[in-house]
Amino acid sequence: MPRIIGINIPDNKRIEISLTYIYGIGLSLSRKILLEAGIDFNKKAKDLTPEEINKIKEIIEENYKIEGDLRRETINNIKRLKNIGCKRGIRHIKGLPVRGQRTKTNSRTVRGNVRKTVGSGRKPPPQPT
Repeated sequence: MPRIIGINIPDNKRIEISLTYIYGIGLSLSRKILLEAGIDFNKKAKDLTPEEINKIKEIIEENYKIEGDLRRETINNIKRLKNIGCKRGIRHIKGLPVRGQRTKTNSRTVRGNVRKTVGSGRKPPPQPT
């Protein structure tokens, strides 16, 4: 398993897919990194040479925020929204959808309103003891 920036990426997948296992790298960013490194998209991760792995590491470290730094930044952004008391921050505090989704019919589990499915409403007769 090649290890890139502290993350083990899968061996038997194409490198463009394997890079998406790193938090903060999606498919389009993965393709952009591979184009910059000059590596074929269809190459398997286990077939990479150490030079190619180092080239990918350097490109990622220089240009992109990933893993811990990115998670820390998003957490700080949410804290800032909560502290200033804006609408989005209040929605985060209450645990409701933040980006304008409807809450009447969807997001029941987020609201804590989980409904159990009910049978016919008829109770079975009591069993003799």
